[in-house]
Amino acid sequence: MAGLDATGTQSTPDIDRGGPDFSRMIEALRLVQDRTTGAAPPHEVVTEATRALEAIAASMEPFTVPEREQITGRRLDLPGRGQALVPAFHVDEWDDEHATGRFTLSRYYLGGNGAAHGGVIPLLFDEVLGRLANTGRPTARTAYLNVNFRRITRLGVELRLHAKLEREEGRKRYLTAAIHDGDQVTADAEGLFVALLPGQP
Repeated sequence: MAGLDATGTQSTPDIDRGGPDFSRMIEALRLVQDRTTGAAPPHEVVTEATRALEAIAASMEPFTVPEREQITGRRLDLPGRGQALVPAFHVDEWDDEHATGRFTLSRYYLGGNGAAHGGVIPLLFDEVLGRLANTGRPTARTAYLNVNFRRITRLGVELRLHAKLEREEGRKRYLTAAIHDGDQVTADAEGLFVALLPGQP
């Protein structure tokens, strides 16, 4: 799926960037986040894991690049654009006016008592609505995002998200979205995205 990158330039997914194992690496990172969140390891395991993570971080440091050259967040062919911050969103339909997809919230996103942390819901809405607001259009930034929490959003079940461009008024783009757990809406949102003026970062 083509789209606009962070600089406002039309981009096409480059599945070769990062090589064939880039997607595996991101999924491994997600798994580390989940397993760490749900674990209560003994001291010696914590020490061993810390050394391993520090070694991985050191191995990546020499390859640090400017934002426009990084791979993470730009692989539009991968769930979550190839980054581990936002839950992996699997696109079913996407055009310049609507988007639908599926996601499952893992242990990493736990708030308490089996419910998703309240902060991950706006994060996911902003990710999907922001991408939709910019699909086929010049870059816009989030002006506001209003989220209604209708009921608990559960972990470990497949959820669906539907997003829609409602209208455009000059530089303003109004979008809505909802998260569905079966036939129930767990949260919905309305966002305003404003197109950048020439020269705005």
